[in-house]
Amino acid sequence: MIFSPARRGKDNTTKHTYENVLEVPEVVINMVNYSIVEQVSLASTEYPKDVNEFHKAGLTEIASDKVKPPRVGESPVSFECTVEKVIALGSAGGAGNLVMARVELIHIHSEYLNEEGVLDTTKLDLVGRMGGSWYTRASRKSLFKIPKPTRKTGIGVDQLPSSIRNSKILTGNNLGRLGNSDQLPDHNTILKWKENAEINHLLKHTDAIKQLHMLAQKMLEADQTEPAFLTLMVADEFRVTPKDKQTKYE
Repeated sequence: MIFSPARRGKDNTTKHTYENVLEVPEVVINMVNYSIVEQVSLASTEYPKDVNEFHKAGLTEIASDKVKPPRVGESPVSFECTVEKVIALGSAGGAGNLVMARVELIHIHSEYLNEEGVLDTTKLDLVGRMGGSWYTRASRKSLFKIPKPTRKTGIGVDQLPSSIRNSKILTGNNLGRLGNSDQLPDHNTILKWKENAEINHLLKHTDAIKQLHMLAQKMLEADQTEPAFLTLMVADEFRVTPKDKQTKYE
């Protein structure tokens, strides 16, 4: 894991976190959720080095199992780490100091696990630090999922038919979702999908291609990637039909 305690911009001094890491090359990285964000913010106060910030913030100090620094008892997930390298990125105020730490042990509160014993992201309610006094909250309502190309290699946007790549309806996100597919739909499957009642009805419109692209976009936004891809391929094949059957939307 990597974090960066920057030099203070106002007077170019270093922070206690950086100094502590140089003295004892061990750290605990504690994840912060909404329930403790005010306390954690309070702990960032410029207290003298000998002041216990756990006490000031009202957080529970728990001895770690493998490293010297303690962990925050209220943190949903804590990582005990040994520091492998510290890289100074500059000597002027505001310059960062990258601390590269190897995780030795992870603590997870059981209340944040699902029934299968796996960490449930929707329960964490994590916060992220932004500029100045601003934070962002990763609550359940703000979370969303997209399929990650971890078990397959996506064909890429560049391999999509030009009628799809150059669509006036589809967004970059829509194209990215399609490009994550591992192959183009085969011709027989496209022909079978063309027999779908809704698709067949849209093909009779004077602006059939536009209607099909709009339908495909709705499908993509509903995580229905395969039917969306088939709908777009039907539109692509319809686009190259005889001139008297083509639409003006190209």
